[in-house]
Amino acid sequence: MSEPRTQAGQIALVALFVTALTTAQLTASKLLAFGLPFELPVTGASIVLPGAALAYALTFFASDCYSELYGRRAAQVMVNVGFAMNFVLLALVWSTILAPAANPEAAGQYRAVLAPGTNIVIGSLLAYIVSQNWDVLVFHRIRDVTGASMLWLRNIVSTATSQAIDTVLFVAVAFYVAPRVLGLGDPLPVSVILSLIVGQYLLKLLIALIDTPFVYAVVALFGGSTIEREDNAWAAD
Repeated sequence: MSEPRTQAGQIALVALFVTALTTAQLTASKLLAFGLPFELPVTGASIVLPGAALAYALTFFASDCYSELYGRRAAQVMVNVGFAMNFVLLALVWSTILAPAANPEAAGQYRAVLAPGTNIVIGSLLAYIVSQNWDVLVFHRIRDVTGASMLWLRNIVSTATSQAIDTVLFVAVAFYVAPRVLGLGDPLPVSVILSLIVGQYLLKLLIALIDTPFVYAVVALFGGSTIEREDNAWAAD
């Protein structure tokens, strides 16, 4: 793979990862509801999910592409840098909330909208550090067994399992535990929590199945995996 293409791939995927991650923190507090032509257990005839579901799903797409192209250790570096950026986001939001305001009424509205986002960030931090590292670990454990073939299998299995972990931790902490502990916003009823978990996971699972051809396309676009060509140093400890 040429050096410019390698660098372009790394920059593009890291940019997508961090952009989707920060977008997810700012959009998660809005709950979305989609009607269904049939009923599902727990959710009934509609699916309720946080507004961040699509943005956050993109982070797993980016990390799987990055894992395949540049290896396990490189992907874990990206995941852990992204984790640190959550604290940067939190610091910037709260510094703005606490700064003196020219318009107190607008400042109050600003705080009302963004302060509960702290719950989102806390839930996301816990879910993120566990699920993203799990995603990278499972992806490369499967790769150790299958070699360079069966990218579709490691993409689907790693994403499906990590998204299950992420969804349960994130929804439970962000919408139930953190509001009770921090007093920012009101905790949602358990029935809504369960509906959010089911709805969000169904969407993420659908995305995991749909995005597999796009993972192949991105890997091909940036020249294929470099793992074997760089003495396999990324793939194993």
